[in-house]
Amino acid sequence: MSGLQAAATIHSSSWHEMHREATDLAVRLAPLGPFRGIVAIARGGLVPAAIVARVLDIRLIETLCIASYDGQAKGPLVVVKPAPDGAGDGSGWLLVDDVADSGSTAEAARQMLPAALYATLYVKPAGRPFVDTFIREVAQDVWIDFPWDRDPALIG
Repeated sequence: MSGLQAAATIHSSSWHEMHREATDLAVRLAPLGPFRGIVAIARGGLVPAAIVARVLDIRLIETLCIASYDGQAKGPLVVVKPAPDGAGDGSGWLLVDDVADSGSTAEAARQMLPAALYATLYVKPAGRPFVDTFIREVAQDVWIDFPWDRDPALIG
């Protein structure tokens, strides 16, 4: 069953909303730094990580690439690219994602970088145990429609 079909509610976010929330996340994180760098969970964490990096003046952004969705269909977890060796256990690093949803991606990322500070824009109850800080908690059945996941050719 796809995430969209399983969701009782859809939250459609705008680019403006995402920028504001990522900026708010950076402001919340600032007193917890300085940070050595950011590990963005690709793909959803790339945009929030770029904004957080800009606000916190962090120049080093690495990626951790995990695939668990094909569009809106939840599939098996596949680590496409593991955490960078230079991040060690994550001490002094930020781990940034757009949402901690089912918890499977969050749990895998947390296993790779257990000492990183894990920050997301949104968190759902199943992902909450793995996240240190977030901007908004939503119900498990909410599907978040992020602007970077939309096909620009279909936007009117």
